[in-house]
Amino acid sequence: MADVTINNVDDLKAEIARLRLLKDEQGKALGKRFSSPMTALATLYSVFPKSEGSKEGFLHQDIFGIISRVLLPFTLNKTIFRNSNFIVKALVGLVSQKASHLVTEDKVVGVWDKVKSLFSKKKERQVDYGIPPDSETY
Repeated sequence: MADVTINNVDDLKAEIARLRLLKDEQGKALGKRFSSPMTALATLYSVFPKSEGSKEGFLHQDIFGIISRVLLPFTLNKTIFRNSNFIVKALVGLVSQKASHLVTEDKVVGVWDKVKSLFSKKKERQVDYGIPPDSETY
């Protein structure tokens, strides 16, 4: 979008009229796009994809991905966004649903191993020099 220079009142009125027309056109385009009931069903069908090899859908995730789809938005809305309004909580839910695809069993196990290694005690390495020279073995 180009920057519009407004020098006087007439330029301002012309820009307001242009923006109102643009708003009406975009509103009609959105209304046309979501006018049929099939669009509501299409969003529901997008959760359950048709292709068998796809790992995009709800049922094609491992157990950690499925748990994170529920636990992640619930935890965020109860802790960080506790006093937020409905719109913010809905947006957090949508974003965390998309982010739940990033949570897999391999990543959870990898993080768990890193945390476990931080708290585990390092064992002293004993160096084996072989048979001691003064031993009674032949």
